[in-house]
Amino acid sequence: MSYRHQPPTFISFAILLLSMLLSVASIAQPPVPPQGEAPANPPRAAAIDRVMQPYGGPGDDGTGSIVDRTTLTGKVMCGYQGWFAAPGDGAGRGFYHYQRRGAFEPGRCTIDYWPDVRELDLDERYDTPFRHADGRVAQVFSAQTPKTVQRHFHWMRAAGIDGVFVQRFAGEVKHSGGLLQFTTVLANCREAANRTGRIYAVMYDLSSPRPGSVDAAIDDWKRLVDQMRIGRDPADKAYLFHRGRPLVAVWGVGFSDGRPYSLDDCARLVDFLKNDPCYGGNSVMLGVPTWWRTLTRDSVADPRLHAVLQQADVVSPWTVGRYRTPQEAADHIRTVCGPDLAWCRERSLDYLPVVFPGFSWHNMKPDSPLDQIPRLKGRFFWAQFQALRGLGIDSAYVAMFDEMDEGTAIFKCANDPPVGASPFLTFEGLSPDFYMKLAGQGGRLLRREPSSPDDPLPPADPEKNLPTATGR
Repeated sequence: MSYRHQPPTFISFAILLLSMLLSVASIAQPPVPPQGEAPANPPRAAAIDRVMQPYGGPGDDGTGSIVDRTTLTGKVMCGYQGWFAAPGDGAGRGFYHYQRRGAFEPGRCTIDYWPDVRELDLDERYDTPFRHADGRVAQVFSAQTPKTVQRHFHWMRAAGIDGVFVQRFAGEVKHSGGLLQFTTVLANCREAANRTGRIYAVMYDLSSPRPGSVDAAIDDWKRLVDQMRIGRDPADKAYLFHRGRPLVAVWGVGFSDGRPYSLDDCARLVDFLKNDPCYGGNSVMLGVPTWWRTLTRDSVADPRLHAVLQQADVVSPWTVGRYRTPQEAADHIRTVCGPDLAWCRERSLDYLPVVFPGFSWHNMKPDSPLDQIPRLKGRFFWAQFQALRGLGIDSAYVAMFDEMDEGTAIFKCANDPPVGASPFLTFEGLSPDFYMKLAGQGGRLLRREPSSPDDPLPPADPEKNLPTATGR
């Protein structure tokens, strides 16, 4: 009898059992990723796939006007940051863009205005460690919540705001956490715009301390086109077109603060968005420094910037913080924006100026004063619209709809913010929708349309630069 036909012994059973256990253990363990590569996150990847789909939601609800999406001309657009998140909202990023140095609590936050959440349902509100003067728990919102974003777009429609540039941060979408968060925001804005008859477009913000922003934007646009059909989806009736093509904005071109991408990189991105055989065919708007034309101050002193701009379709100079009073605003628009506009017209470029209601980022940068550029109950904001009207400009980019970090938010903010170690600004007793309505009134002023009974200011006199705001 050979060995192999002998009955098994106890030792052989033990060896067999041990080998089986080792096999099971090896199967149960995930493969070790190559050095330097982050492990995969299957739940997050699945969530991204669920969000990154063509539009399948409803269209306009039929209760209001529908904005013409075929052109940027004559529009008042807001920037929609969408980066505010909260624990339990699905993003997994905690109080993102509320917190400072890892905490969101009295004495540690980044926002200078507090959102007015009184109209939000209970499932849209998130408790915080802050308290109001009467002891109530202070609550915030998350742009991860579709119902909240839809509410914001209903506010826009009621105020006469045409739509938003949805901010998409190139440094964020390079990793799965940021990709999930900001794709969810984009999907929420897409549905909200379709439901309310507003318009939207993608705006890439190249700002990042690390290299690779331009390549990240290119890779991300490919994903958006391939998976969400952004700008190409016949079911999506809200994406903004300009000059007959989908409009894509790129912010951060030509600044002098040592960004880790070059003008050549920016030229490559513009060429890709306009001319790539699979992903091009877009109109392109470039967000540039205030002194881009003279190549001074906040602009690189490199004439190649002008060559990059002439590849594009729309030029939009960033002017937030560049003037501080109504008179300074009017002077700047006359002496800087006027020649800018002429330069663009000579080269068949469209021009979209930026307006802002005021500025403050004390809680994010404590060395900066609170209320650094006062709103003056709307006088500062309104002076910019009136000066633009004097140049014959009919469109504007409002910075920003929801930016509480830099104190430029025009959406509803609280007049009774929390009390304690972190100081907050208010709308000085004005209605929470005052600045949204003022943006809508500014659009009518630029388009030379009749005033509305809901306008927060008296009918505009184009001969006067500085009308007095009236509160409600």
